[in-house]
Amino acid sequence: MDPTPDDAPPDVVVTDNPAAHRFEVRVGGELAGLTTYVVADNRVIFTHAEVYPRHEGHGVGSTLARAALDDVIARGMLITPSCPFIRDFVQHHPSYQEHVAPPL
Repeated sequence: MDPTPDDAPPDVVVTDNPAAHRFEVRVGGELAGLTTYVVADNRVIFTHAEVYPRHEGHGVGSTLARAALDDVIARGMLITPSCPFIRDFVQHHPSYQEHVAPPL
């Protein structure tokens, strides 16, 4: 499944890498960042997110967060944003707040 949002630039692609427990964002085929997660019960706990310095400030992190969250919600699961970046993204985008589960 390719969870990249429809409004993402064409050279930015987000994919879930379940074997590594992370969503990866690529720009022009180059790995530009990631967010790691743990699946527990009916929730995905986001534990870390980073965008590599070369790609900061271009909306790559927001595209990554949106795609990862949308994918989790589409699977009918809840979100636990333990990572500061994902937590901040959710706080600034109210449509995601109804999908947040409390910490375990």
